[in-house]
Amino acid sequence: MLRIAGARGASSRPAAALFALVGTLVVGCAGPGGPAGASSGSPPVTRGGPGGPAETYIREVAPFPVVGADGVPFEHPFLGGYNLPRPQLVDIDGDGDDDLFVQEQSGRVAFFEHVPDGTPRFQWRTDHFQELDVGEWFRFVDVDRDGDPDLLAERPYSYVRYYRNEGGPTDPRFVPAADSLRDASGTPIFSDRQNIPNATDIDCDGRMDLLIGRLTGTITRYEEIGTDENDVPIFELVTDRFEDIEIIGQILGSLHGANTMAFGDVDDDGDEDLFWGDFFEPGVLLLENRGTCQSPSFRGQPQPFPLGDPLRTSGYNAPTLGDATGSPLPDLLVGVLGGAFNPNSTSIDNLHLLEHVEPGRFVPRTSRFVSMIDVGSESAPMLLDVDGDGDLDLLVSNKIRQDDPDNGSVTLFRNEGSPTAPRFVHEGFVDLGPGYNRVAAFGDLDGDGRPDAIVGGWADRMAWYRDGGGGPTGLVLVDSAFVRLPRGRNALPTLGDLDGDGDLDLLVGEASGTVNHFENTGTPERPEFTLLTEDFAGIDAGRRAAPLLHDLDGDGDLDLLVGTEADGVQVHRNVGTRTEPIFEFEGFLDVTHHGLSVPALGDVDGDGTDDLFLGSTGGGLLFFRGGGR
Repeated sequence: MLRIAGARGASSRPAAALFALVGTLVVGCAGPGGPAGASSGSPPVTRGGPGGPAETYIREVAPFPVVGADGVPFEHPFLGGYNLPRPQLVDIDGDGDDDLFVQEQSGRVAFFEHVPDGTPRFQWRTDHFQELDVGEWFRFVDVDRDGDPDLLAERPYSYVRYYRNEGGPTDPRFVPAADSLRDASGTPIFSDRQNIPNATDIDCDGRMDLLIGRLTGTITRYEEIGTDENDVPIFELVTDRFEDIEIIGQILGSLHGANTMAFGDVDDDGDEDLFWGDFFEPGVLLLENRGTCQSPSFRGQPQPFPLGDPLRTSGYNAPTLGDATGSPLPDLLVGVLGGAFNPNSTSIDNLHLLEHVEPGRFVPRTSRFVSMIDVGSESAPMLLDVDGDGDLDLLVSNKIRQDDPDNGSVTLFRNEGSPTAPRFVHEGFVDLGPGYNRVAAFGDLDGDGRPDAIVGGWADRMAWYRDGGGGPTGLVLVDSAFVRLPRGRNALPTLGDLDGDGDLDLLVGEASGTVNHFENTGTPERPEFTLLTEDFAGIDAGRRAAPLLHDLDGDGDLDLLVGTEADGVQVHRNVGTRTEPIFEFEGFLDVTHHGLSVPALGDVDGDGTDDLFLGSTGGGLLFFRGGGR
């Protein structure tokens, strides 16, 4: 028999305690995430109790082993997934090796320290490096040429913010120096926010050059002519057609779109070459510098890179050169933002490492350079004991399969560890029917002692699957439109006995941010759900409500968590009773979130407090260990 993980959470109580079987699966909504351990703006509101959540949640990226489909454990299983990774390799701590920065979310950049003797080589430190606001892009570059990297970033909307490094090469400290770099007339320099510019001394004259890709496929070049009274460089426009470069996309001769630029001496001839990523280009283009350091020339034809065996992705690629493998030759790391060639096809394989194995020869090593759970996009976790062995297994749904644009998927990670020492192993996929965002709530709906499933998705209808034996891998479809939303779409269900009559009622979140309440007016053997209200408890999640019924405080009645698209997880405390619940909004869980926060609760480490799993826009999961009371 399957052991249900709470009301979309976890419970080890027997099936006879029907209300404890209430929620079963977990869904996730996403919004701007904060730094690891940082507050989402509200104090912790959960108060622990037997079987309830902890007073605090502690984020952990690698709390226990999780093994991927290739049989290799993920290095950072609970990072949250990537859809739009913008990487840069740079030695930020002056120890002689390059560290890794990756921007996935607007306004913040994650930091991975290069630990040469560590496993992994690049170890995650934070999702929000020094709490710097980087807008839509960032570039570390030594703007003031004092031997340490400064930072350029996007200032809304589309100006070039400058952070000066006032710490030094080994202890960087970035301080805002200018809201925007300016030209000689004092006018802020404009850079389209969907483009990632770069800066370097392109002609080796000791003055910084700022190069900005334009939507026309051309490059604007500015050159430093001095500094202002605050030692901020002043730039003069040199040309709007640097080297007469004009990138023409591969689709209908498109004169371009969003673009990225990176510089590096790829051929070791003493001058900097130019790498170009483009919305309408399925790979990375190399514009080789055929001149010299003092007299650069990029007049040759752009070449897909690597030469002879070019990288091909969905387009809009963000390259960076640096040491990713410990070799003296610079490697190429490419983030895929998704352009004109079906971005859904690269929702998982979107951070490519091409190792520079010998001068001029680059070999692809991986398309998932940062190793983590990533099912594509819009992940939703579900916890339950699939195989009846006494520990909780993990199901993760997504929006769209990378290899099937018409359907999502549900991945099973079976717990091959124990109730106190989990070890999750990728076992394959669970069929919860066709469509997108297939998310289930599990509970015994027909009185046979086994959890059935109400399955929602990106539609206005929910299916009923009966457990035919074998848990979610043996579900049998009873009715594909068993419950319908009166309006709206994106049905996210949770089950629980809200009126104490011994059967499971149904709450359903929807895209508008409201929650529908369906009372079970059927029998213990045959459920029937009757709509009572489309506006349960006056809940407003903004967008994409993801409800989860769970006894948060151990007082015997059901409380309610509601995941949101942008703001994290709401807490609605039941101040009524088990049979007459009254839900009062208390605030938000004090946890980092990465958008589309679909919550799941379950005690996976056997310490008596529930742990929290959150879904993410990026297709991965975030994990928070219950920190005690």
